[in-house]
Amino acid sequence: MGSEKSLKAKGNDLAVAQNQLDILNDPTYTFNQDHPSFKDHLAANGLYPLKSTSLDTLQINLGKMCNQTCTHCHVDAGPDRKEIMTNETMTQCLNAIRNSDIKTIDLTGGAPEMNPHFRWFVEELSQLNVKVIVRSNLTIIRANKKYYDLPEFFKKHNITVISSLPCYTKENVDKQRGSGVFKDSIDALISLNKVGYGVEGSGLELDLVFNPGGPGLPPEQASLEKDYKTRMKEDFDIVFNRLYTITNLPISRFLDFLQVVVRTDEYMHKLINAFNLNAAKEVMCRNLISVSWDGQLYDCDFNQMLEIKTVSTSSQHIKDFNANSLAKRVIQLDQHCFGCTAGSGSSCGGSLV
Repeated sequence: MGSEKSLKAKGNDLAVAQNQLDILNDPTYTFNQDHPSFKDHLAANGLYPLKSTSLDTLQINLGKMCNQTCTHCHVDAGPDRKEIMTNETMTQCLNAIRNSDIKTIDLTGGAPEMNPHFRWFVEELSQLNVKVIVRSNLTIIRANKKYYDLPEFFKKHNITVISSLPCYTKENVDKQRGSGVFKDSIDALISLNKVGYGVEGSGLELDLVFNPGGPGLPPEQASLEKDYKTRMKEDFDIVFNRLYTITNLPISRFLDFLQVVVRTDEYMHKLINAFNLNAAKEVMCRNLISVSWDGQLYDCDFNQMLEIKTVSTSSQHIKDFNANSLAKRVIQLDQHCFGCTAGSGSSCGGSLV
């Protein structure tokens, strides 16, 4: 009898888990239709259709494999993900960069460093006249001996390192990103500081990223940066250049979290009520294109995860990259876009206004 109850309980757990996965993996999921439309918000303010203003940044997802499984991850990345960008697709990215006026390359994942072609790709990019950003989760530097030299590698190629650190306390970081993550993150930051990253006058840029641990908007970026710098210096003798605050968008694992705590509509109302027209004018998709691990093109990293492809008919894959067409495109929008326009706005470069 006891074993039957146990099996039934496990069956219920599996059913709940499968339902959450169905929500998480369904790109057609829509929110309560009572919510006002993001497109209507833009139209009422003369911003619809939203169009690209330029194209200076190429954000490249090198794969969904990661050594962590953070609760807020909009990529749904983890150690078991097999999606990895190939050398062939990277070569197509290099060709696109050489034949365009792209100024910034933003490498992301997963943990981009786990791609087997990562170092080769960075070396090739460093020979071009572009700024190269690597979005590191920090713990990868301490995950395995083969990654211990990443700070020196980054320094050699003058890479800008942007790292997730959602709080300056162990309790909050480990709650959001997993047990032991805070210690490994601090150790990684110390190793980056040792080679000059974040040190005044070094020319080696080290930036940190904050995102809320729950269904709330980030605090004001400048004041939080001041708090971070004080605590990191006093507690660990760590220095860095800038702090970026990023809003959690209601997709993937964060949407899963909202569904579990039954606060999805509450969060959407919060984003909608905080709509900022000035932030809407500055959203990152207006000067950025996102490249998925398989070379498909999207207006932003979030649209990529929802599989909402760019509408540029002549350029939907990196092998057919057409900078002129993409720089004039109409941007694909949906309800999750409220996340980028709430409060001070949100982008991969932090607040917008």
